[in-house]
Amino acid sequence: MTIREMTVAIGAEICQDEFEDSELSGAYTSDLLSDVMANAKDGGALITIQAHKNTVAVATLVNISVIVICNSRPLPEDMLEAAKDEGIAVIRTRENQFTVSGKIWELLGGISC
Repeated sequence: MTIREMTVAIGAEICQDEFEDSELSGAYTSDLLSDVMANAKDGGALITIQAHKNTVAVATLVNISVIVICNSRPLPEDMLEAAKDEGIAVIRTRENQFTVSGKIWELLGGISC
């Protein structure tokens, strides 16, 4: 499943759309960025409420393909600009992390990273 296909399937909006529409290899849910650095894997989605520039820096370190911001959090312009520079998709949904994690897990056939 590609990033754009996943975005449509979960009913999210694309907020930073300059990225390669790659296949997702899994997903990781966390708001603790040090946890993401230690445990997330290449090519996955990061599901979080951490809507700031540091989230993009961490996503870059672990080669995250898409950041999924939950609870309709506002997205600062510097975060979107950093994501654009790194080619990382940023999408946003009204739903909470638990719901989004379950939906993505199901869409990916139970794959996690």
